[in-house]
Amino acid sequence: MGHGHSDNVQRVTPGPLPVSSTFKAFFLVLMVLGAAVFGYLLFTDKERAWHAYLAGYFYFFLIAIGGLFFSSIQHVTKAGWSVNVRRFCEAFTAFLPYAFVGALVLFAGGKSLFDWFDSAKVHADHLLEHKQSYLNPTFFVVRVIVFFALWLLFTKKLVGGSLEQDKTGDENITHKSVGWSIAFLLVFSISFSLFCVDLIMALQPHWFSTIFGVYCFAGLFQSTMAAMILFILFCRKQGLLTGYVDENHLHDLGKFMFAFTVFWAYIAYSQYMLIWYANLPEETIFYIPRVTGSWVYVSAALLLFKFVVPFFALLSRRAKRNPAFLGAIAVLILIMQYVDLYWLIYPNLSAEKVVFGVPEIVIWAGFAGMFMFAVTRFLSKHPIVPLKDPRIQESMHHHVVY
Repeated sequence: MGHGHSDNVQRVTPGPLPVSSTFKAFFLVLMVLGAAVFGYLLFTDKERAWHAYLAGYFYFFLIAIGGLFFSSIQHVTKAGWSVNVRRFCEAFTAFLPYAFVGALVLFAGGKSLFDWFDSAKVHADHLLEHKQSYLNPTFFVVRVIVFFALWLLFTKKLVGGSLEQDKTGDENITHKSVGWSIAFLLVFSISFSLFCVDLIMALQPHWFSTIFGVYCFAGLFQSTMAAMILFILFCRKQGLLTGYVDENHLHDLGKFMFAFTVFWAYIAYSQYMLIWYANLPEETIFYIPRVTGSWVYVSAALLLFKFVVPFFALLSRRAKRNPAFLGAIAVLILIMQYVDLYWLIYPNLSAEKVVFGVPEIVIWAGFAGMFMFAVTRFLSKHPIVPLKDPRIQESMHHHVVY
């Protein structure tokens, strides 16, 4: 036993996360159910099946790549406060190999999602012909392979280095991670934006937005913080982080979540306002279905529950230091992240009415099972705190004064 912060909280050295066979079985059941419903829907409503697949897939991809982004930011800024919570965002990257396979599977549904996968539609549309040099199936697959090859390389260097440091205690790994993180951030800024264009914006290839990648990034960071908070709260409740993670760490994660709630709203408003003001047909085609008919209620729900409620809920210092309250807001944000992706994807399937039901929920749950399996498997093999990081003492005595 040792002693924690100045309040003499006893702490137990964190080891790997114990994952019961019940949890593993539950994740497996979710994956099987998701796959079964997806398979059934392929025969009954192929387009809906692939739209549900894309929504679930992209949701968990964002959190996975968001974990790598957050980890790299901590290395670049040489942050010490985040050492004791960094392992959780590193764990999210365990889903990236699954996401790579999932992206290749998505290729099979290309014609059900993207007009530019169908050569007949391309030749009948002058604009699609003009964009064919970029929007074509072959180049799409090449981009997916290149992007994931780069992301997995940086995962190996950054997350793999962190795990290696657990064994060796080599401080040089921390210094080398700075350079790798800088390189990743440069690659990420381009590759992530293009990946968002390929999978989401290209659903409606006649529309374009120069800040669409930033819009997706705002949701990425907000949801990644929410997921980290929930994992941390679960481990704290199990007594696995006593003396290592306290309300000060939660406070900072809550501040990040609050900041990107505002940032998401700013980017969403900027995109909408500029398109509304310019009133150009090639731009307004994106918003017209989303502000008319039954879709207007989804748009209103996004504004209210992804911005207004979290904004006021997270304003106070006390809110960000209250585990139960912070967890509830994190759950709300994760729910609204799906609504956001649904709002981006599904009007391309049905512009007249909202289509949502059990298939969407179960297919999303299938991806949730896969994500949880990958992340908990990672955490069950490695200590949930990087104990040999040279900056761990700064994290142990982290105190937020504002």
